[in-house]
Amino acid sequence: MRIAVVGTGYVGLVSGACFAEMGLDITCVDTDAEKIEALGRGVVPIYEPGLEELVRRNAEAGRLHFTTDLAACLDKVEVVFSAVGTPPDEDGSADLSYVLDVARTFGRHIRKYTILVTKSTVPVGTSQKIEAAIREELAARGEEIPFDVASNPEFLKEGAAIKDFMSPDRVVVGVESERARKIMGRLYRPFLINNFRVLYMDIPSAEMTKYAANAMLATRISFMNDIANLCERVGADVEMVRKGIGSDARIGSKFLYPGCGYGGSCFPKDVKALAHTAREYGYTMEVIEAVDRVNERQKTVVYDKLRRILGPLAGKTIALWGLAFKPETDDMRESPALATIGRLLEEGAAVRVYDPAAMDEARRRLGDRITYCQSMYEAAAEAEAVALVTEWKQFRMPAWTALRDTMAGNLIVDGRNILDKEEALAAGFRYIGIGK
Repeated sequence: MRIAVVGTGYVGLVSGACFAEMGLDITCVDTDAEKIEALGRGVVPIYEPGLEELVRRNAEAGRLHFTTDLAACLDKVEVVFSAVGTPPDEDGSADLSYVLDVARTFGRHIRKYTILVTKSTVPVGTSQKIEAAIREELAARGEEIPFDVASNPEFLKEGAAIKDFMSPDRVVVGVESERARKIMGRLYRPFLINNFRVLYMDIPSAEMTKYAANAMLATRISFMNDIANLCERVGADVEMVRKGIGSDARIGSKFLYPGCGYGGSCFPKDVKALAHTAREYGYTMEVIEAVDRVNERQKTVVYDKLRRILGPLAGKTIALWGLAFKPETDDMRESPALATIGRLLEEGAAVRVYDPAAMDEARRRLGDRITYCQSMYEAAAEAEAVALVTEWKQFRMPAWTALRDTMAGNLIVDGRNILDKEEALAAGFRYIGIGK
């Protein structure tokens, strides 16, 4: 079975490589010629554990190809996945220009029945716009060629995307014809063999499922951050509270970890887009809009604690451990680290940083305004305080004595509650967590 995947960003490249690993013939398409040329040489532009090896293996096996020309491969494929970006506009809505560009190219060049499947996260109702764009192009050609549109939202976690794709807890497929359903069934047959669930539904429900899933996870995070902030004020320990409510089977323990806010390419964008969609339909999603407000406020919590304890920060050196929005990725989109660094620089602090994967991305975003270090201990040298922002495993058990000897101060602000408070105190540090 041959398919094309348009967009070689996080979703498109992971999807294409994983489908190729399942034995399909995949052509990945992107308008960025430099990226396509690099991928042809086995150079992967994003950091994701195992992805570079997967891409190289399947390219060498002849199952994974790269091109800038979607039109040239349309005659050879049965399914086209659209995995292009849907960046947020200023009003929080999703920018669908890239999605509709793919639809127009599809409509201009298909010559036989083909399915266009939206993999990108798009608002409810987008499939109708896609179908209209295709029909408009076909009408301009004076041709009537059968096609279907479908929705197949992704549920990949950065840092574990390959495992999530190859061993999903569910695959959601939105279709509105039996012909499309049968073809999508063939595509996902390897997953059915392993008893994974493929959930078929109408297209609007599939589009909504992705937004609802991310909004629910974001809600749990913001809820716990709100609880953590109150715990600090009333003298409770949010870790005890988390265990207490997480043991309730109706609630469960996942996504109940307080911290310094969520970031990344999905949660912030999708929460805003869902709220915007509701407003377009004359409805206000009070809970979802509050989730976004709580998260934006939470991104300043590390800075707020540093400022409260150290006083004016001008001229002081602050070390940050972690820059990516989460471990096992170099993605800094909407990262709490960016909000923290911005506040520190505004006040005139000197900022030293270390992240196992995101240093190049930080340089691209921040230039020479901060100091980039080769290790967590180098970052802490002569610092008044260390702020842990990303919960990389290598930060969990620092050599406290070595850390104390290199720092000028003794303040630890644990923005993810992963350090051992008692060990830090015993080593002579002042430890401040979230919700403690």
